[in-house]
Amino acid sequence: MANGLRLAYDEFGDAADPALILVMGLGTQMIAWPEALCEGLASEGYRVIRFDNRDIGLSQQIEPKKPVNLMKLILRSKLGLSIRVPYGLRDMAADAIGVLDFLEIESAHWVGASMGGMICQVIASEHPERSLSLTSIMSSSGNPDLPQPSLRIAKQLLMRPDRNNEKAYLKHSLATWAIIGSPDYPPKQEELSDRILSGLRRSYSPHGYTHQMAAILESGDRRHLLRKIKVPTQVIHGKADVLVPVEGGIDTAKHIKNAKLELIEGMGHDLPRQLIPRFISLICGVIADSEKAKSDAA
Repeated sequence: MANGLRLAYDEFGDAADPALILVMGLGTQMIAWPEALCEGLASEGYRVIRFDNRDIGLSQQIEPKKPVNLMKLILRSKLGLSIRVPYGLRDMAADAIGVLDFLEIESAHWVGASMGGMICQVIASEHPERSLSLTSIMSSSGNPDLPQPSLRIAKQLLMRPDRNNEKAYLKHSLATWAIIGSPDYPPKQEELSDRILSGLRRSYSPHGYTHQMAAILESGDRRHLLRKIKVPTQVIHGKADVLVPVEGGIDTAKHIKNAKLELIEGMGHDLPRQLIPRFISLICGVIADSEKAKSDAA
């Protein structure tokens, strides 16, 4: 149990090594963190833990009192009106802290992708005593003035195909990845199809996707939180990201003191296997900064 919820997790590496927690993005299961990345980080001397966020994968589903009308929430958000959601990013951050509590880990290095980056931003800002370093990948600051995805992309993402029709689900998912994936690092089609179908057969939670989208909307502008982050931070963003345009990564780094910014040509909104060595190097680099800062403070 973590934060009162059943959360599925797995881990790589030695339990005695420093903890590194991977937090995945919107509507995406923990298995989207490539095993090669997890094993590579473990081989560098870290206890790598990934988990399914609430409402996704094998973790506990949330039953709200009222169904979520996402289009209504989006409209109210754009008008600057208050919105009611089943839970927020702070609740999801508390889940991640709950994972540490369950595993009896005092503090960890946090790595988040997309919405997971937003969750890790909240953790580093509001739980500094549990945070050693932050790596925010293809995420954003929530600044309302930043460029947004096109209507075509938004429409594609809001469509939720029937899980009972694997052929239709696969077609929709492949079309989505063709739009948001990395143009310079395309996956093999057979490999991508296998990943999509494996995820579908493991779990499918369209309501969880909607609830998590609502949580992102509710979080709003997080720049005030970013300014409070003190741990060494690495921001990574693809220059070809059409879902969370690169300005989101630039703005995130801008508002975190001394954050390092790595912009990658040809990278979209995914974690290409070709870039895994680079990701590992960047993550290990900010961890080294954290260890040096701790040593200097001592």
